[in-house]
Amino acid sequence: MHCSLSQQVEAMANALFRGERDLLLLVIDPKRLSAGVRFEDPGVGEAYPHVYGPIPLQAVVEVRGLKPGPDGRFRIRAEP
Repeated sequence: MHCSLSQQVEAMANALFRGERDLLLLVIDPKRLSAGVRFEDPGVGEAYPHVYGPIPLQAVVEVRGLKPGPDGRFRIRAEP
């Protein structure tokens, strides 16, 4: 599964889902994954985390609704 670091979420949401409604952002604790996380560049000059294996429910520590603004763009504050 392609994932994003907190500072990558806004750009990815706007690139792939601009204007979409009723999206959910799953916050995953990588320490709770049985599968490892690999950072790979999909050809855009930036490495993104990927999970190759199951993501257990207990690894999802938060679920956030994503709503675009009036212009269809997402504005997501990156967590520290």
